[in-house]
Amino acid sequence: MAPERPAGAAARPKSSRPPEIARERAPKEAEPKRQNRPDRTALYAALDLGTNSCRMLIARPKGEQFEVVDSFSRAVELGTGLETTGRLGHVPMSRTVQALRICRRKLEEHRVGRMRLVATEACRRARNSAEFIRKIQRETGLTLEIIPPEEEARLAVISCAPLVAPGTDQLLVIDIGGGSTELVWIDLEDVEPKERSRAIMRLGNGFTDPQPGGARVVDWISVPLGVATLRDQFEDVEDDQGRFALMSWHFEEMLADFAPYALAQTMREGFQIIGTSGTVTTVAASHLGLRRYDRTKVDGLTMTTAQIDRVIRDYLALGPEGRRADPRIGRERHALIMSGAAILQTLMRVWPTTRLSVADRGLREGLLYVQMVKDGVLAPDGMNGVA
Repeated sequence: MAPERPAGAAARPKSSRPPEIARERAPKEAEPKRQNRPDRTALYAALDLGTNSCRMLIARPKGEQFEVVDSFSRAVELGTGLETTGRLGHVPMSRTVQALRICRRKLEEHRVGRMRLVATEACRRARNSAEFIRKIQRETGLTLEIIPPEEEARLAVISCAPLVAPGTDQLLVIDIGGGSTELVWIDLEDVEPKERSRAIMRLGNGFTDPQPGGARVVDWISVPLGVATLRDQFEDVEDDQGRFALMSWHFEEMLADFAPYALAQTMREGFQIIGTSGTVTTVAASHLGLRRYDRTKVDGLTMTTAQIDRVIRDYLALGPEGRRADPRIGRERHALIMSGAAILQTLMRVWPTTRLSVADRGLREGLLYVQMVKDGVLAPDGMNGVA
């Protein structure tokens, strides 16, 4: 399957338009009146059903942040067998429904009134996804929506905005999922350094039509290879190191049509990569030697290419059995860590930077932010992160 991007999503020129004159508005009396003031005590939920995991956050707004009050994460492996059959299997669907029943109970216990529940790559690709969504609604009472790749990428990008450095001129955000990897290249050269994080937040409305003086999405791509789908394509290769090399080579082949790939070697200064995924946070935790995961030590950490390579070499030296027993990797991640590491190492090799900013945040945080901004309980450019 070829990487996906919308029509016209190749490298975009900088806007030469003058600032727009304010659009004509309806008279004030015609505008709908807000009936209620924003409820800053309300609870919000965001659920992300991916190819490998089902994860949910429940949070409340807190100043310019939001505070997580409950969470849920389970490896459901929904995409098992999808590469060969094109369909979601009966057993993975049953596992997923069981996990979603737990989510429903949590939503009821907390009396969550505002929520957005989404499914991503596995459901986008499966021929029987519509049937599965109906099954979920029938058996759990939850209504999930399948979101397109661009929205998934956009939500991941805005969640990472607090980690953007003031000196960043060119930003690459990578989100390594179970079934796909989203890459978004953003030009920030025309944005005042102190406004660059806020400029990323304003991309919540979409990647097209950049405003003068704002962040400009040069290109984005959704590569249909994530930790689960890439692993499945090479599961017949017995040699551990040979399989890793093949996965790296195959993933790099998929980047050829990504417009900034050809430009990357000409850039050196002001370049930042932010990585968000279980792979990235696991590699970071391994680098720190954490036997028990600690988000406060991982989120916002900067790792060098040499440090990442050292962790990956250690993984290869351990072999499959050693990785299974390594507490830094965890039981749910050991079977997927090498495919994720192949993607991460490839991206660090082909782009002109020796540092990676680690983000323990992504789609769910983006979903929460967008909901809270829409309801007026967070400023549209004011999120500083998760409390």
